[in-house]
Amino acid sequence: MRIIKFLVLSVILLGVIGFGVYHFGTKIASDKLVETISSELEKSGELDEIKKTIESDPELKSFIEEAETADSSKLPFTTKEEATKVLIQKVGITEFNDIRVQVQNGSISKEKVLQEMQGKLTEEEIMALKVIAYKELYK
Repeated sequence: MRIIKFLVLSVILLGVIGFGVYHFGTKIASDKLVETISSELEKSGELDEIKKTIESDPELKSFIEEAETADSSKLPFTTKEEATKVLIQKVGITEFNDIRVQVQNGSISKEKVLQEMQGKLTEEEIMALKVIAYKELYK
């Protein structure tokens, strides 16, 4: 009987620890990722290049400008950190890295990337991402 109690308590304890690691680990990883990417974009000047690319592409510009009139109170998240956490949970770091490599190689189109994201995210989440991108680009 003691062995069963020990095993049950051990399983419960391991479950609680696993949940904590998943919950807090995802938060820490998403915060670190946002911090790193934001600082790299600002230091390298790539943020200006991204703005120019969006401004020169009417389709991307209209896609981002939809966020200008969005109601922020109805969005599932409003900060970069929350957005990163949702993206990591729904898409995954590995898949994001694969997409990044494909974009750099030119082997994937923006339509394909948008289609993949629309398949994994809800309309509200996509609108929240648009709002965050709009705020970051035009703050």
